[in-house]
Amino acid sequence: MSLVSTEWLEKNHSKVKIIDASWHMPNVNRNGFEEFKKAHINNSVFFDIDNNSNHQTKIPHMLPNKEQWERTVSRLGISNSDKIIIYDNSDVISSCRCWYTFIFFGHKPDLVSVLNGGFYKWTNENRKITDSIKQPIKTNYISFKKNYLVKSKDEIDENIIKKKFKVIDARSKNRFLGKEKEPRPGLRSGSIQDSICMPFMEVINKTDKTFLDNNILKKKFQNVGIKNENNVVFSCGSGITATVLSLAYSLINDRYLPTIYDGSWAEYGMIK
Repeated sequence: MSLVSTEWLEKNHSKVKIIDASWHMPNVNRNGFEEFKKAHINNSVFFDIDNNSNHQTKIPHMLPNKEQWERTVSRLGISNSDKIIIYDNSDVISSCRCWYTFIFFGHKPDLVSVLNGGFYKWTNENRKITDSIKQPIKTNYISFKKNYLVKSKDEIDENIIKKKFKVIDARSKNRFLGKEKEPRPGLRSGSIQDSICMPFMEVINKTDKTFLDNNILKKKFQNVGIKNENNVVFSCGSGITATVLSLAYSLINDRYLPTIYDGSWAEYGMIK
């Protein structure tokens, strides 16, 4: 159950742990935590994607190490057996990145879900919000890394020759084709050889920010050559929107676990 509805969360609010994982592109001049302090779903805690990533590299949003992740999740008051619901108030559906990270570090996939439509849909339906910030009780979270759910640059390069998996790029068509300058400095334009473009917003309803119906999603993926296979890796600009596509694909292929190229174009497109 990768997604839950706003109705489901309202009915099961007291039975789950809730995370606000809002993150915004630097150029939109928005701060996820400042927005969280003003309004959020009751009893939710804030997950900072920037702070809770690997700061030992210049590549943005890379996965943290095991110890850092365990400290972060323990401070959030989350235990290994908890059912977790993650939402966001972001145009890039950043809750999916947090969802992916929990699965990568071994949280059972059926115990972590994204709120379909996020904070946008929740507030449009006039459901309860608050500015009161919950102080979580620290836990002792233990993680179990699934290294096979992330690909390195070397594996991406090797795959161009061996073709063991398909790479799907979640960036816009113009960025993928090199017709549009990359928003981050120091990156060339273009895409990974033999990768396929599928802009992440193509799997999202524009009206309420929910994921498209599964039948439509199947057609979307089939149109780019993906037909119920598991050897699929998602990439994007910096590892955020790749996870939107990986969640969408998990909705129509229950055997698929989200797999991404963590460095994405922020690494692959570096001008040397």
